[in-house]
Amino acid sequence: MSFDPLFAAGTTITIHALAAIFAFILGVLQLLRPKGGSAHRVLGYIWCALMMIVALTSLWIHELQVVGSFSPIHILSIVVIVSVPLAVMSARTGNIKRHRHLMLSLFAFALVTAGLFTLLPNRVMYQVIWP
Repeated sequence: MSFDPLFAAGTTITIHALAAIFAFILGVLQLLRPKGGSAHRVLGYIWCALMMIVALTSLWIHELQVVGSFSPIHILSIVVIVSVPLAVMSARTGNIKRHRHLMLSLFAFALVTAGLFTLLPNRVMYQVIWP
């Protein structure tokens, strides 16, 4: 494992990948910890900030171009930008079922599934893990 390809990929990709890695680790921690309370809330806000960083930085990454300079992953970025505030608002208004559904969906699709695609050959994270 070598982080050299990640740091050589440019600032936007580096920030994007590091935020995603930290969001994944924190997300796993949140899934394992008891729900509710101030610790859950604080860690949740940090996770939400990381997810917004991941989504926003992805809008400036255009290595895969399917439609013009955009790819389907950019649609996911917009979904994240809309879903994170909705999930927070759901928790704040007591709609825990919706909050849980949105947060689990964001973790599963925006981090895990999208993250798996970064491990394809010729992608930066593939080069990090298998130099």
